Amino acid sequence: MSDATEDFFEELERRGHEPLVGKFSGNVRFELRKGKRTVRWVLTIDHGDVTVSRGDSVAACTIAADMSFFDRLCRGEVNAMAATLRGALVCTGDADLLLAVQRLFPGPPQPVTSGGR
Repeated sequence: MSDATEDFFEELERRGHEPLVGKFSGNVRFELRKGKRTVRWVLTIDHGDVTVSRGDSVAACTIAADMSFFDRLCRGEVNAMAATLRGALVCTGDADLLLAVQRLFPGPPQPVTSGGR
């Protein structure tokens, strides 16, 4: 398992409550392909309360992607909505949950600036 993806889901689990998704409820299943293997994570959102599990649970929204691409998403290198429009991220089911989940991904890395003038 990749560190960026693992870290992303572990951090969501640690948060427990995420105000950014306070208006949403539902299960989102992530199907992440790495070669012939598919790893599944399930994110449950209940008005901001977030839990994470692994498995093949029934979900209102399924998001599928290549693992290496999803790592980039977890590092803030790509945008979830733009990736969906390009077909790099495939969403089926409740698109509102995709919009909710998009809020949980980090933004682009900030450039390092020097403290000098």
